[in-house]
Amino acid sequence: MKEHEEFQAVSQFFKVLSDPTRLKILMFLKEGERNVSSISDTLAMEQSAVSHQLRLLRDNRLVKARRDGKAMLYSLDDQHVLDVLEQTFRHVLHQ
Repeated sequence: MKEHEEFQAVSQFFKVLSDPTRLKILMFLKEGERNVSSISDTLAMEQSAVSHQLRLLRDNRLVKARRDGKAMLYSLDDQHVLDVLEQTFRHVLHQ
């Protein structure tokens, strides 16, 4: 990846993280796999809105999905996502 492309990719990563709803979804998924219904119930959101956010998170490789029968289960894509979130929260909450 060229340097310019790397900066673009990092910028896009933080743009995706900049939405509070997406952050809530990611933090909820740190507990493990969840389906859209579980996420929407927990966040008190419409399933269509959650699905839209999950699509953005998947497209940017922050979450992954797997089919279990008719249901799609979502989880964090890898440990790096959680590491970035935890470091960011530590930084923001640092006094």
